[in-house]
Amino acid sequence: MQPDFESIRRRVNELKVEHRDLDDIVARLALEPGQDQLQLQRLKKRKLLLKDQILHLERQLSPDILA
Repeated sequence: MQPDFESIRRRVNELKVEHRDLDDIVARLALEPGQDQLQLQRLKKRKLLLKDQILHLERQLSPDILA
């Protein structure tokens, strides 16, 4: 069964938007004095998780090419 490439592409785009939004939030929160460091860490971990998911899905879209 072949993966549905269009749905994978859509999901990748959704994850990229969420990652970019989180990046903006983290940057803004980091500038605020007295910001909750635990909250920042959680947001950064979420960003890493999103990045891993994006890379995993993008690998599904790229064929394996042997050199």
